[in-house]
Amino acid sequence: MDTKNTLGCLAVFGSAFCFYLATVIIKWSGMAGLKIDSSLFTFARFVVGFATVLLVMGIGGKKIKIVKKRFLIGRALGNCLAVYCFFKGVELTSVAQANILNMTYPLFIALFSWIFFRRQRDPVAIFIVIIAFAGIWLILDPGSMAFDFNSLWALGSGISAAVAIMYLNLSRKVHDTNTTLFFMFGVGTVIVFCLFYDQMRLPSVEELKYLFWCSASAIAGQYLLTVGFKYVTAIEGGIISSTRILLAAMLGPFIAMDPSLSLSGWIGAFLIFAANVYLTTRKAKG
Repeated sequence: MDTKNTLGCLAVFGSAFCFYLATVIIKWSGMAGLKIDSSLFTFARFVVGFATVLLVMGIGGKKIKIVKKRFLIGRALGNCLAVYCFFKGVELTSVAQANILNMTYPLFIALFSWIFFRRQRDPVAIFIVIIAFAGIWLILDPGSMAFDFNSLWALGSGISAAVAIMYLNLSRKVHDTNTTLFFMFGVGTVIVFCLFYDQMRLPSVEELKYLFWCSASAIAGQYLLTVGFKYVTAIEGGIISSTRILLAAMLGPFIAMDPSLSLSGWIGAFLIFAANVYLTTRKAKG
């Protein structure tokens, strides 16, 4: 492993930690007694992201180049829904459960590919997805006889993230990074503001700190992921990104005051992680 590859691996792992940290900050805000709605966290993420993209484009003298608008809009809509559902899941459940369920998106990509793209049908991949769904079932923990429907927010983020990434794959074939991010953050800002207009307000100084650092952590994760994937293979990047499942399971009780995962929860997390690793490896080799 050369120096660039090592730095790439560290960047991808850093991105996983930054994405996780963003959700921890949401939980910390609640522990501090602040009542910040998930829509406000989502809006802040898109606003700060949009400002960052404009700054980067301005410094580099870049311009947006639209080729197929429907791909850009599809990516933006899917990502907007995924982020809101993810943050809502963190707010209403635990950081660990929300992160693990959000990382089910590779499973849904495989499932949607089977349904909508005949040429991409892979019986072995679907078998692995079915096994992984047992892991989702264990994470949701229906055996406790107290199923929490709020968990479906995080699962919804995994489903919508799968749609967003499928559109991203289509979009990146004809659009550069700046154009894709410009639309993703710009359209997301407008949509969240319009849908949650009644929740939009000027935050206090204390709230602003949590909103900013949550957004900054998520955006840092996005840029680290982009840089990291330049120096690592698809297999390495996919596996390292999936470590967010293990980070959430291990660190939750220590930095987010989450309840420790039960044995069934650990088994579920491992099944989802193993399925993600297998699907990533199989796709890269295919």
